[in-house]
This record gives sequence, C-alpha cells and structure tokens, in this order.
Amino acid sequence: MSTEEPIWRQCIANRLRDRNRNETRGKEIILQNNRLIDQASQLKAENLKISVENEQLRTALSTGGGKDATGAQLAIAALEKKLLAQQEELTDLHKRKGENSQMIVDLNLSVEKQKKQIAEKDLIINEQRSANNSLRAEVEMLKSSLDQLKKLNTTLLDEHTALQLAFSSLEEKLRGVQDENRCLLERLMRYKSKDADKLNEENENFLRKRLPSIFRKRSDKLKRDLEDAVREPNSQHRNSGSPSQLGGDDGDNISLTAGGNNGAVGGIDYYNLDEMLGPLHEPNLNPCLVSSSIPTTIYMKFEAHDNESHAVRWSPVERLVATGGGDRKVKLWDVGKVAQEPRAVLGGSSAGINSVDFDSTGTYILGTSNDYGARVWTVADSRLRHTLTGHSGKVMAAKYLHEPVKVVTGSHDRTLKIWDLRSIACIETKFAGSSCNDLVTTDSLGSTIISGHYDKKLRFWDIRTEKQADDILLPAKITSIDMSKDGYYLICSIRDDTIKLLDLRKNQIIGSFSHENFKLSCDWARASFNTCGSKVACGSADGLVYIWNVMGELEATLKGHTSAVNAVSWCPNSNALASVGKGKRCIIYTES
Repeated sequence: MSTEEPIWRQCIANRLRDRNRNETRGKEIILQNNRLIDQASQLKAENLKISVENEQLRTALSTGGGKDATGAQLAIAALEKKLLAQQEELTDLHKRKGENSQMIVDLNLSVEKQKKQIAEKDLIINEQRSANNSLRAEVEMLKSSLDQLKKLNTTLLDEHTALQLAFSSLEEKLRGVQDENRCLLERLMRYKSKDADKLNEENENFLRKRLPSIFRKRSDKLKRDLEDAVREPNSQHRNSGSPSQLGGDDGDNISLTAGGNNGAVGGIDYYNLDEMLGPLHEPNLNPCLVSSSIPTTIYMKFEAHDNESHAVRWSPVERLVATGGGDRKVKLWDVGKVAQEPRAVLGGSSAGINSVDFDSTGTYILGTSNDYGARVWTVADSRLRHTLTGHSGKVMAAKYLHEPVKVVTGSHDRTLKIWDLRSIACIETKFAGSSCNDLVTTDSLGSTIISGHYDKKLRFWDIRTEKQADDILLPAKITSIDMSKDGYYLICSIRDDTIKLLDLRKNQIIGSFSHENFKLSCDWARASFNTCGSKVACGSADGLVYIWNVMGELEATLKGHTSAVNAVSWCPNSNALASVGKGKRCIIYTES
C-alpha cells in the first residue's frame, strides 16, 4: 500500500505544475499586451504632440521665410519621417496585440479543456479508489476463507488417514477371514472326499456280498474297457470308467446307496450302464464343424430405443435379446415370436445404459449406466433387485463373478469394484489407474478378471491374491474385449480401427483384423466372438457389420443400418447376430 500512494500523488503534482505553467504563460502574455497598449498610448500622445508641433511649424513657415523656413522644412521632414516610423511601429503593435489576443483565447480554451480532463481524471481516480477498497475487502474475505479451507482440509486429511488405517485393519481382518474360509472349505472338501471314499467302499462291499452277479458283470466290463484301451493306439477318446472321468475327483457326482430293485442300486441301473456311458465314447463334435455359414439375411428389424442404442446381448437359454440405450431403459425382445413390441422394459436408471449382460442361467440381467451405478433385474418378473452405487464415474461394463453371488464393475473413475449381491456391498476395490471401458472373467468362479483401459493396457487381476499379473500394452486405447468360450483367446477392439487377437496361454498378439473402410464408431464400440470362437464381428462407423474368420480374412459385410453401429452380439445357441447403433435400430441377422 505504501508504494502505491506516492505514484498518484506525484501524478497529481505534475499535473498541477503543468496547469500552473500554462496559466502563468498566459499571464505573461497579458502583461506584455498591457505594456504594448501603454506604449501605443504613449506613442499616440507623442504623435499628437508632434502633429501639433508640425502644424505650428507649418504655420510659422507660411508666415516667415529664409533660413528659418529651410530649417523648419527640414524639421518638418524629420518629424514626418519620425511620424511614419511611429505609425509603422503602432501598426506592428496592433498586429501583435491581435495575435496576443488570439493566443489568449486559445490558451483559455486549452485551460478549459485541461480543467475538464482534470475533472474526468479525478472522477476516474475516485472510482479506482472505491474499486481498490472493494478489492481489498474481497482479498481479506478470501484470505479468511482460505484459512478456513486449510483448517477444514487438515481436518479432512486427518479423518482420511484415520479411515485409511481403519480400512487397512479391516482389510487385514477380511483377508484373515478369507484365508480361514478357504482353509475350512479345503477341510470340508477333504472330509467329503473321505466320506465319498468310504461310501464307495461300503457300496463295493455291499455289491460283493449281496449282488455278486452285478459286481462280476461290472468288473468284466471294466476289464474289457481296459483291454480295448491298451489295444487301441488313440486311447484318449475312450472312457475307462474311472470315477474321475465319470463325475469328478471328489466322488460326489455318482453316489451308490443300498436299496432299490430290479438290479438298480442308488437310482443307477447297472444293466443299462452301456447306454449311460455311450455318449462319453463318442467324439466331441466341434460346433464350428457343424455350422460354418454366416448370417447374411435380415430376420428382424425394429426401433429399439427412443434415441441412440449402446448395448445388445443375447440370453444364454432362450431366443431373447436385451438392448440398452440413451433413453435410460433396458428392453427385452422376444426374437422367437418376431415381436415388434418389447417383452419387458426394465427401468430404474437415471442416465443412459452402457452395457447389458445375462448370468449363465438367463435368470438375471445386469446393466451399467452413466449415473455411476449398476443394476440387477430378474428376467421373469422384470423387477429391479439390486442397485450398486459407489463409483465416482460412469460405469462402462459389468460381469458376474460367482453366479449369482458376486459382480465386478469397471468405471471411468479408474477403478474396478467387486460386489457381494447378498449384502449389496462393495467387498473389494481394484485401482487400475486408467478408465475401464470393458472387462471379462475367465471362468464361472471369476478367479481372474481381464480389463481393457483408456491407457492402451490390458490388465489381469487374480481375486484370490493381492498381486496383479503383467499388463499387455496395445497400440491404442481399448474400446472392448471379448473372450472365446474355451477361455484360450481374447479379442480387443482398439481405436486405431483394428481388432487384435490374443492367445491368453502365451499373453501374445497372434492376429489382427482390419479393413480399409472399417472405422470404430465410438470409444465403447463392442466386438464379439461367435460361440465356437471361429468368427469375429464388429460394427463400423459406416453402418456396416464386418465379419472376419480367425485367420484374419474378411468373410462378409452386413448392411441394414443407416448410421454407425455401436455393438454386436452372437447368439450362443445359433448362428444369429444382433446389432445396435446410433440410429436407434436393432437388427437380427440369420443364415440365408
């Protein structure tokens, strides 16, 4: 403040000096003009006196003569010359008087103008002073507010530290409880295995004592199977009849209890055992070998939502398609009945739907939304069962972990959250460091989660441990990922308008799908494997659906959309394909 006051004081002093200088200069001109007027008056008096003397001399000259006349003439000539000079000087003084008068007028105008400018400057100075005072008051208020915010921030930081410590202790307790639960489950499985072994042993003794003929037939059949397996070079396609091949390692899948009739024990007719084991001896047919055609015919076309459609998914058990759009609704469409009206409309979201997914039984449907939440509905009665809130950004993807108990969600807040649907609570948070656009789980237990992120990385999470596996860096940010049914291969659609094929057993890129006209429509465009993992489909910004085989060859482009295609989904039970896009339209393609 002390450095600002001399500046405006000095400015005012300088202006006052200039004003004084200007006014003083005009005063000197006025004084000089007055002196000139006095001199002119004096010269007029002298001129009058000389004129009188001149008349006297002329009179004397007219009356006299001689030398006096000559002298008088000379005097008159001198006086006339002097008079002429005086007149010229008087004229010059009049001229200078006029110039000085004009200068005085100009100076007066300049002084008035300077006075107006000074008044304006004074007004501006007063306004600036008032503004300066208001700004000082505002600065003081902001300083006090800043101090309060600092104190509040310190308090919140202390609370956050305390909560973090409490959270860490609770996590330690949770890990201890999980380890204890795991140990108890292992002990339970061992006890069940022992019980099953004892039960099998008792059944064998029962058969040996009470039904010797059935036991002999069973033993003879096992011997024949073993002999056939030894004789055949390709014995891995035949079933040896061991319990591990028939029903698992724990012996719970096939249990023999005493009782029954007609040669049946525990509900299994050993006389018809060949018929039961028959399918196990048949080769496992690859569904890709059964049907390798491409869906090229538009079977059904309808307006799915009021505006842009973002997601589509087939039910795993029936010909039912779920779509999600910007109108905040999830709609279920009965494709088997070719219905143009939705079978059900699932509400509850307050923002657009980003993804939909069914559980493996088709009983529940899971949807994520831009309102930072995810929701679970039941398909049968279309009721909202659970609402999962806790993310601080829009939720882009969700999958079931341990059906139907746990769910994992990925969000733009750079975290993945695991939810327990029994308590409707988040039980674990994975901090990814980048926005998650899509995720998949490797099996029904969800032991491993794979997530695709904005920072171009694929991240692998093992929920059984705290460690994170190595990431895979791709050439561009990831928009979607999808896994083949056998869990060996993964496709990733990325923003350089390509789809990468990865072998998860090697964690390497083994193929790439692209085309000169193929362009991803948005940052959440979804690509999809077909059921057997032999074909890859993805929508494009030009309104076409592109289909490649796993060798990288483009097999077909499907038309029907008039705008960009956002998501596609293969039917798990047939060769049908569903697609949705920005034009609100959903199209079902089937084989011709």
